[in-house]
Amino acid sequence: MPARRSTAVTLLSLAVAGAALAGCSKKDDAGSADAVQVNASDSACELSTTTFPGGTVHLEVHNKGSKATEVYVYAAGDKIVTERENIGPGTRATISAEIKPGSYEVACKPGMTGDGIRQKITVTGDGASTAKADPRLQSAVDAYRAYAQQQADATIPVVTQFAEAVKSGDLEKAKSLFAASRVGWERTEPVAESFGDIDPKTDTREDGLEAGQQWTGWHKLEKSIWADGKVTDDDKKLADQLVADLKDWQTRIPKAEITPTGMANGAKELLDEVAKNKITGEEDRYSHTDLSDFQANVDGADKAYALLKPVVAEKDAALAKTLDGEFTAINALLAKYKQADGTYTSYDKVTEPERKAFSDAVNSLGEPLSKLAAAVVTP
Repeated sequence: MPARRSTAVTLLSLAVAGAALAGCSKKDDAGSADAVQVNASDSACELSTTTFPGGTVHLEVHNKGSKATEVYVYAAGDKIVTERENIGPGTRATISAEIKPGSYEVACKPGMTGDGIRQKITVTGDGASTAKADPRLQSAVDAYRAYAQQQADATIPVVTQFAEAVKSGDLEKAKSLFAASRVGWERTEPVAESFGDIDPKTDTREDGLEAGQQWTGWHKLEKSIWADGKVTDDDKKLADQLVADLKDWQTRIPKAEITPTGMANGAKELLDEVAKNKITGEEDRYSHTDLSDFQANVDGADKAYALLKPVVAEKDAALAKTLDGEFTAINALLAKYKQADGTYTSYDKVTEPERKAFSDAVNSLGEPLSKLAAAVVTP
């Protein structure tokens, strides 16, 4: 989970139809006539209009600041309607999302931290989606929901064993189960994060805590096990709470709002997770089990793509061919670090040149993957 990210992220909210590098931020930058231009800088977040009709909305973002930025559209309660991370200085990104009528805020986050610089917007109309129905896409949604449920169901026994090891003080056993207990969550993180009250309790790092938030979940226990070398009575209670919170996640999946474009954007989000937190070693900073999380994120992105591929291959065969090749390449790279027992090389043993190779592979996959959602809704 990224630091400072504890708000709800619904897959309906993540119904992003595309994120190809394109667009612009001013009318004189040759942007699309029907797009909302967003100028993001270190001190401003300016929109060409603050009222526009609902349905498929295109935001053409230009980062004119000196820092990488993120752009979010928030509904009431800071629920994320759509987002794009890692927009570098001087670069552009087009975000297309299905947005229902209502009141929202657009936030630009220079440095990718904090609450951001916000602008209120109003989306008008009857909320009718402009995306055409395709029975293959509904089948993809149904299959993806089943996949998410399977991953959650498989997580509970493992996290229960992890919690029991923590409570018994068996640190070596707890260490052996930590990464495995996270696989199902990491594979389906966009769904997992859709329940905003669960994610902050289970997957927040210490530097991601909000003011007054108690630190709970995997990473608190990770620090106790690896950095402190002991578990306290409070840790034992946190182990039970982790199991309870994940069982809550498990029971909510049937009600998660999942869309084809949400699946596609979720796949890109998983790659962004890798780029921001796994490549840097920030995610599992005490256990150094980052490569396990990395593989799980790639698995989840690959699954979403595979389910959408029949439609995508028909509409954009070149994109499908590229994605096939990039997924094969990144999985082959990760396979080099997989041990005979199924675990991965400790990330503190991965050299800087090797990390650079991982970063290059993620970037190479991320760029075409950002086009997946747009291909899903292309007529």
